[in-house]
Amino acid sequence: MKGALGKHAIVVGAGMSGLVAAKALSTHFEKVTVLERDALPDGPQARVGTPQARQIHVLLKGGLDVLAEFFPGFEAELKQAGAVRARVGSEILVESPGFDPFPRRDLGFDTLCMTRPLVEFTARRLVQAQANITLHSRCRVTGFLASSDQTSVTGVRYDILDDGSKEITADLVVDASSRGTLTLELLDIIGMPRPEETEIGVDLGYATATFEIPPAASRDWRALLHRSTAQSGRGGFLFPIENNRWHVALNGVHGEAPPDDGPGFTAFAKTLRTSTIYDAIKDAALVGSIHRFGLPCSVRRRFEALQNFPDGLLPIGDAICRFNPAYGQGMSVAAQEIRVLKTLLDARSADSQGLGGLAPAFFAAIQGVLAAPWSVAESDFIYAKTRGQRPQDFPQRMKFGAALLRVAAEDAGVHQILFEVNHLMRPPSALRDPDIVSRVTALMAAST
Repeated sequence: MKGALGKHAIVVGAGMSGLVAAKALSTHFEKVTVLERDALPDGPQARVGTPQARQIHVLLKGGLDVLAEFFPGFEAELKQAGAVRARVGSEILVESPGFDPFPRRDLGFDTLCMTRPLVEFTARRLVQAQANITLHSRCRVTGFLASSDQTSVTGVRYDILDDGSKEITADLVVDASSRGTLTLELLDIIGMPRPEETEIGVDLGYATATFEIPPAASRDWRALLHRSTAQSGRGGFLFPIENNRWHVALNGVHGEAPPDDGPGFTAFAKTLRTSTIYDAIKDAALVGSIHRFGLPCSVRRRFEALQNFPDGLLPIGDAICRFNPAYGQGMSVAAQEIRVLKTLLDARSADSQGLGGLAPAFFAAIQGVLAAPWSVAESDFIYAKTRGQRPQDFPQRMKFGAALLRVAAEDAGVHQILFEVNHLMRPPSALRDPDIVSRVTALMAAST
């Protein structure tokens, strides 16, 4: 029932996290206002405030399923706009150290391949169709408003282009502004401690190029993931996108960034462990510029450990946990966080609990969502130069993971479970099935 939890909610940021959050809030608030600092394009185009939008993006099946829950018909809208369907396991070639390629099997589910601007534009159109959601562009939020007793947030202060500074009140403010700087600054102002941060310093450098798909391109696969070795740190991805084109991303770590010129980009592809990507693009026509991006580290803020947190404020998405984009988890994890938020809001609405203590409850509830993708991010410790606190059990985890891959290569059932976990469709506990664990540990023992 609209308005059950409050009259007004504000979402800061109109990226994917903000858009999905606005949709989740619209059921429980009379009005939802989304404030975005960028000018929003009328079509699926990259914008200034999302410099990473020109890079290759992956929407894992677990994320796509959540978006379809919030936006019925979302998949159909994406396909109509040009997204390309690819069958996981059979049409997406996976090259992983020791398996070039990994055995191919039809795992029974698809993913959609498209550009990030197409995903965002499609979600934005569906949000704008919601009667009680208003989206304002060119509104740069400069700070959160605190209550007189400094225990809660009561609204936001923002600048409008050529129209000065304004303030607006709300029952709840969601910080979907990516880096979460506004939340951290508010904690400083009211004298509450910032959350501790855990960093994995991988110094990722990557570049994405767009190519016309050549008429003679392989029809044996549609997309490709090339995983790096611990020694080289160089990897690559190739996915079909709108308009019969490929998005190709190459990446390196700790100073091994690919160049942004055509010949240099292709030469970098030739240095990968296999020639699959190089063979695909060497004679393909480059479209437009090559776009580079860098990420110094994955960051996880431990909001769940804070003793106090202001009511009326809720950071989400990258403000809580920012992952190495090479694993393609960001949008999907954010969507799953917001599904958790919706569950909490539904329960509070049904029980007339109100919004008090929402943030601590949310921080605790999403730890299960974050656990699996953060464990994947920790695999960056395979590189000798990666900075941060390496988990004590990391060598054992890597040995277990390598043996698990070998079991999955031989067993279609384990292959299915592993990839469903990788796509955030199942929890990691699915891989702790006693039969799987016994087979993996036996293989580990035999190889020592």
